[in-house]
Amino acid sequence: MSSKGSSKRSKSGRSAKSGTSAGRRRDREISAGGVVLRGRETAAGGGPSVPVGAADAEVVVIVPTRRAPDGGRVLALPKGHVDPGESALQAAEREVREETGIATELIGELGEVRYWYRRSGRTIPKSVSFFLFSYAGGDTAEHDEEVEEARWIGLSEAEATLTHAGEREMVKRARAHLEAGVKDR
Repeated sequence: MSSKGSSKRSKSGRSAKSGTSAGRRRDREISAGGVVLRGRETAAGGGPSVPVGAADAEVVVIVPTRRAPDGGRVLALPKGHVDPGESALQAAEREVREETGIATELIGELGEVRYWYRRSGRTIPKSVSFFLFSYAGGDTAEHDEEVEEARWIGLSEAEATLTHAGEREMVKRARAHLEAGVKDR
């Protein structure tokens, strides 16, 4: 599957962002996101590539404009709510495109991260389905306004520096996928 093109549109007007039932099932917020990999030769000016191994791989990460509860910057994987009528895969492709400005090719599923967070005194359960993608084109400068910065970093750096443990686990799974030479197309 491919998600070509880029978009700078705001997602703030979507019903899922305003707390209605879209993107939620049984009071659980449902989101989807992606771990997008490219080979380092792509960064040097070559075309899209699949990394030949974990040492060669870079992953796209974002710094959302929304801060952590302590006011600090968050380093995260691109992700967001599943819109009405969308599959988790479609939402992941869309969110990656919107938040990073890049197009992707599906490699496979990575798994789900479940957690809880607090908003307005309520505890809200959330699940995020993650997919593994390869870079197909685009420019990280084309991200939407909900993202302060989108950039490529090494796979090892992402495993060590992503803010959330569940996202670090998804990057570890991506590494294992690369190391096993598995590629589900």
